[in-house]
Amino acid sequence: MEENVKLDAEYWEHRWQARQTGWDIGYPSRPIVHYMEGYSNKEAHILVPGCGNAYEADWLAAAGFKNITVLDISPTAIVSAKNKVQHGAAINFVCADFFSYQGQFDLIIEQTFFCAIPIGRRSDYACKTSELLVAGGHLVGVLFDREFSYSGPPFGGSALEYEPLFKAYYTFERFEACYNSIDARAGTELFINLVKR
Repeated sequence: MEENVKLDAEYWEHRWQARQTGWDIGYPSRPIVHYMEGYSNKEAHILVPGCGNAYEADWLAAAGFKNITVLDISPTAIVSAKNKVQHGAAINFVCADFFSYQGQFDLIIEQTFFCAIPIGRRSDYACKTSELLVAGGHLVGVLFDREFSYSGPPFGGSALEYEPLFKAYYTFERFEACYNSIDARAGTELFINLVKR
């Protein structure tokens, strides 16, 4: 990525319009599905930021979850998600900037959003997710545990870099190597389950 490129709404809208969506795996993330299979509260208010095609949200709706909000800064992404999902009645589609969005949720699902924001905004992400969660709410998902050979996005990192960002806001229920990543990301992800203080 060139130094002067801003990762703003225009940037991401261009990526979607040009179909430059290499992060899209085409189905819900296996670690997230596995975790949510054991999550019993179907009434929980769930947020999926940087939702893209909303595969996780569609799976959640099919599994009986009733209060799902998906958020993306790109209008084209939101249109694409609406066109792809099969269970849209339980999903609230929002086109907005995550960092200015307001709401209260029991659970935030992280799937290739954290890695797409500039590294300098990662502390803002930790703070904002905490603001959006109710007391005792969970931030759950996967983070890259690797560096990339090119300038992002996606941006890589490690557990040692991430831990200090989240410790001010969360207790760590799980923060470990992900054992059930998709094959293309095996050995390069962390699974997180963080609980708002």
